Amino acid sequence: MNQGPRIVFMGTPTFAVASLKALLEANMNVVAVVTAPDKPAGRGMQLQQSAVKQFALANQLPVLQPEKLKAPEFLEALQSFAPDLQIVVAFRMLPEKIWSFPPMGTLNVHGSLLPDYRGAAPINWAIINGETYTGVTTFQLQHAIDTGDILFQERIPISDNMTAGELHDIMMEVGAKLLVKTVIGLVQRNITATPQAIPSMDKHAPKIFTKDCEINWDNTVEHIHNKVRGLAPFPGAITKVDGKVVKLCSTQKEIKIPKEAPGTFIIEDKKIAKFACKNGYLLLNDIQWEGKKRMPIEDFLRGYRAI
Repeated sequence: MNQGPRIVFMGTPTFAVASLKALLEANMNVVAVVTAPDKPAGRGMQLQQSAVKQFALANQLPVLQPEKLKAPEFLEALQSFAPDLQIVVAFRMLPEKIWSFPPMGTLNVHGSLLPDYRGAAPINWAIINGETYTGVTTFQLQHAIDTGDILFQERIPISDNMTAGELHDIMMEVGAKLLVKTVIGLVQRNITATPQAIPSMDKHAPKIFTKDCEINWDNTVEHIHNKVRGLAPFPGAITKVDGKVVKLCSTQKEIKIPKEAPGTFIIEDKKIAKFACKNGYLLLNDIQWEGKKRMPIEDFLRGYRAI
């Protein structure tokens, strides 16, 4: 039988599954899971369970799926599990009535080195901004989003060509281990919580919208390359070729003053495709034509006919 504080885990996507799995493997006493309601998806618009729900059911854990977090029936159901501690990983913003009632509070895992990159898309924005490192933070929830006292942090290097998808997978595992370390520390009462410093004004991580994905070719090739990998594989950096939307999935930098105007699409020897930028060229490795699947640039060029 699992020992220790009674834990209610809250999360939805695959990123959160690694943390829940790590808690179970460490024999933590997870008594219930809270996740998003099933949503229609795919061509048939069939109801799909979240990644966290699928994992929870496979491990015989009770699952709550509230439509509204302030609903009295949800709070009553949550209280029936008598949690000592709540853990939030990639979930919704919680009302104070929810995050404040467990005796040990509510713990969050965030994909940045707080106070930098508070917000919904910390992994993406760290790469878009050209950071050479980021990290994971465990902290205690407070009123304002991502502002609670820091418990533990672990730094993660970002290589020159790392994508948001690759960083996500690394951070998912690092965060899961850090979470277990944090829970153990809370139980043993050997953690000193640290108030967050004032965040940098240029290091924030708001939700990404379509407008954020559009490429401005008047920028440097370094800036645009960072944007491509910071939005890869999803939602993807976009531009237009022959009036059609093209998603740039993987690129390389060529530092060389271009002869062409920024944004010019260039094909060389039917093998190389690139765009002129402010101070160089952005070479394309993989792209996704509107309505098509992702493909290597060689395959794209074999079927390409300029208008």
